[in-house]
Amino acid sequence: MSRNQKMGAAALLAGIVLNFLGDMLLGVKIEIFSGIATFTFPWMMDIFLVPFASGFAVAKIYGLKGGKYLACIPPLVVRSASYLHLHYSHPHGDFFYQLNLYYWGPCLILAVESANFGGIIGEVLAGAYAARNTGNSHELIKGELS
Repeated sequence: MSRNQKMGAAALLAGIVLNFLGDMLLGVKIEIFSGIATFTFPWMMDIFLVPFASGFAVAKIYGLKGGKYLACIPPLVVRSASYLHLHYSHPHGDFFYQLNLYYWGPCLILAVESANFGGIIGEVLAGAYAARNTGNSHELIKGELS
């Protein structure tokens, strides 16, 4: 494995763990819709802040261009794993029949886009777009302006 692949794998693992721990600490199940009572402050933090922090961490750990693309993967993995967990462990039987895909789809998109935004900020702060000194400086030669 190359260094980029190792850093990418480490960044993805860190992002998945951070996103999963954020979900566990907040105790919110995004996939369960219970009307207007669903949209609480912890729910908003779980949709926006947790994936943002996860995406930021992924891009910062990866440190190269492309971190913003890797940042989209952890929320996708965690949301899918959360859905599968509810599908097989829900007390009322098959969770698929109770899941409103018109609700879950936009929630998934919001989480992924929030992580993408965190990834963009993380890439910029990690210096992925910093000017590099390649030795081809454009210094003025003496007498060029005269």
